Amino acid sequence: MKNISKIFTVLTMVLLLSCGGKEKKEEEFTLKKKAATETKAAKTENVVASKRIDLVDKGVGPIKSVELPDKIDQAMVAKGQEIYNKMCTACHRPHKKFIGPAQAGVLERRTPEWIMNMILNPEVMIQKDPLAKDLLAEFNGAPMANQNLTQEEARAVLEYFRTLKVE
Repeated sequence: MKNISKIFTVLTMVLLLSCGGKEKKEEEFTLKKKAATETKAAKTENVVASKRIDLVDKGVGPIKSVELPDKIDQAMVAKGQEIYNKMCTACHRPHKKFIGPAQAGVLERRTPEWIMNMILNPEVMIQKDPLAKDLLAEFNGAPMANQNLTQEEARAVLEYFRTLKVE
């Protein structure tokens, strides 16, 4: 009789525990779905600044519009490469991260205006442009130095960047 009483008690407890669990399972499913959505959004936001694509932002500075012809101006490329080699290689490498980001493929990630404004106006960009701030954080707080290039020189460097393809 004692055994039957124990079995009856266990069965009653199992029955009680199994009842009402549906609401909890639906709640757990909703919570898991919400967490998965938040994780996906966080992954998108957690793309490092140097890999983030923003082809809308023009940055902060004197350059409001840049027209890039289909054909690359090789004379301008040569001038831009000379300026780059002289002024930029202390911190940049064309195809790999160094003190600053690599420039290969930069026009697939940034607008020409943003690039020129960063070259011409790095102090203000770092203060006011969210992407420039993120780049500063990614590269350990090493700010881009203002090389005091003219707009013509910055445009030549931009033309050189057009020839740098991701390897």
